[in-house]
Amino acid sequence: MIGWLNLGSLVLGLIAWILPVVNLMRYKKNFHHNWVSLSIISISACAISLYFQIFYNYHLVKVEDWSALMDISGATAYVSAVLLIVTIILNAIAMIVYRDRTAK
Repeated sequence: MIGWLNLGSLVLGLIAWILPVVNLMRYKKNFHHNWVSLSIISISACAISLYFQIFYNYHLVKVEDWSALMDISGATAYVSAVLLIVTIILNAIAMIVYRDRTAK
């Protein structure tokens, strides 16, 4: 059951990156009414993905699997930072692009 946390984190991380890209691809098609909700879903998917990683680390501490925790903690911190930064950048770009379109 706990192994599903890593898979869920990966899937939600991909969703967090795909939704802003879909937002940016739809910009030219004059279909703009739900770009805010897609950005909110993207940021929420990123947050839930990071929560899954924190919960998985908590599980490793609880079962006292120190070697696994020491093996993955560096990579988890790096990948989590990349996920967060790229998600913020993609959603910021979408916000900047749609800001001018919404103001009209």
